[in-house]
Amino acid sequence: MNPKFDSRRSNIRCLNGMVATSQPLASEAGLEMLKKGGHAVDAAVASAAVLNVVEPASTGIGGDLFALVWDNRGKKVHALNASGRSGSLADPYKILNQNQTSISDISPVSITVPGAASGWDELITRFGHLSISEVLQPAISYASDGFPVSEIIASQWKNNLHRLSNIAGHELTINGRSPEAGEIFSNLGLARVLQDVASGGADAFYKGDIANQILNYLSEHGGWLTAEDLAGHRADWVEPACTSYRGVTAWECPPNTQGLHVLIALNIAEQFDIRKMGFQEPETYHHLIEAMRLSFSDGFAHISDPSSMRISVDQLLSKDYAADRAKTIDPDKTNLNFSTGYEIPHSDTVYLTVIDREGNACSLINSIYSGFGSGHVIPGTGVVLQSRGASFSLDPHHPNYLQPGKRPFHTLIPGMATKNDELWISYGVMGTVQQAQGHFQMMVNMVDFDLSPQESLNAPRFSVRTGEGIGIESFADGEISRSLDRKGHKVIIGEPDNLIFGGGQIIQRDPVTGVITGGTEPRQDGSVAAW
Repeated sequence: MNPKFDSRRSNIRCLNGMVATSQPLASEAGLEMLKKGGHAVDAAVASAAVLNVVEPASTGIGGDLFALVWDNRGKKVHALNASGRSGSLADPYKILNQNQTSISDISPVSITVPGAASGWDELITRFGHLSISEVLQPAISYASDGFPVSEIIASQWKNNLHRLSNIAGHELTINGRSPEAGEIFSNLGLARVLQDVASGGADAFYKGDIANQILNYLSEHGGWLTAEDLAGHRADWVEPACTSYRGVTAWECPPNTQGLHVLIALNIAEQFDIRKMGFQEPETYHHLIEAMRLSFSDGFAHISDPSSMRISVDQLLSKDYAADRAKTIDPDKTNLNFSTGYEIPHSDTVYLTVIDREGNACSLINSIYSGFGSGHVIPGTGVVLQSRGASFSLDPHHPNYLQPGKRPFHTLIPGMATKNDELWISYGVMGTVQQAQGHFQMMVNMVDFDLSPQESLNAPRFSVRTGEGIGIESFADGEISRSLDRKGHKVIIGEPDNLIFGGGQIIQRDPVTGVITGGTEPRQDGSVAAW
């Protein structure tokens, strides 16, 4: 198959190791770790830390992290949940009593425990071949010495600058404005924080001077975190969730993430002959969109911190249940009774993936939720605190209801797929609810239509939005939009650079030859580094 959607990017191939991220400097930092003999997780953390420096509106040590790790020797997928919990002082009635129905993502009360530092440390401690000091060095250098800002990042910086709500936010500006493309930007406060973590590990962030600075700031501005909340945070190794799809096993992080959205949608799509419907055909779009809507209607109703879920993962992933759900799809019209749940604000996130020369892989996603997170920067540190608490529900009957010490529903999901007990792909797509839709569409592209990583990323995407609205990329065949309109879908045409369609990376490994093949996002500054 030779899809006509040509981004002028071709697959990258190598034997010794590959890193795919949203920014070339981050990819090169990861590759540097691989060349030093580092494990895939060493490269992933190095890349994530550099992205903290060069994409501060999207990610950072003040946010959360999830990862899937493929251990090639043990032939096993491991899942890490490094998301933080709500503060011990969290009180939904303080918000409801102000006649508010949701949590503002620029309010200090939206700030949950930042989980990324514990995630970085835990990955390196369990699987890494290098020290955390070595791994963080490229990020420290870029933060200290500066880096030239790229066009896309400059645009994101400018678009989100208004969210920097405190005086310390000026630390992320040049004389109060966002940096222009090509300008050199440094973040000396963040360099010091990263150096402290490089020297003292995660404890330096959660128990030392950095923690005290966070707590002092939040105490002054009305946040809900305590010293015990920070000191008690630990990333957790959890059992990954999976389902089979036409001979391939798809892996996702379990709740509190939305990973089940991907797996439920795949189970529903498996009830139809998608390949026979055809690649980029209107009938295919309709069935995939309806499967995604059904998945959202289940996931948004039930996914939360596992301790609060009232229905099990096994129930949601039942093949019999998927078959029953598939029967509700009408081939001739959309079902407007499918709910996509509550709308989630546009998220700023980074996704990256690595495969090393031993065949180990790390699929990692790190985010501060909204653009520049909560907008609150801890003075003197350059650390932006996330606003993940804004995703909590204020409905006491909902499993994602805000309570103290609780992990919120999370849009962040890294992905993997195995075939015949070998790693097949390590992949992901960033962008709030588009993450699940992106994973779903990449799996269908590669399993049902035999697309390569880059071909899959090049292809037009859909995006299920609030209610019945469907985003379709402008370079998709016009008959797709017309057909969907006739079936009752409310089609919204979007340009490829519209962030609602997400940004992805895919790396594939042939277990027989060891050849590694990678594709990267043509809609952003995607970059593959290989050797």
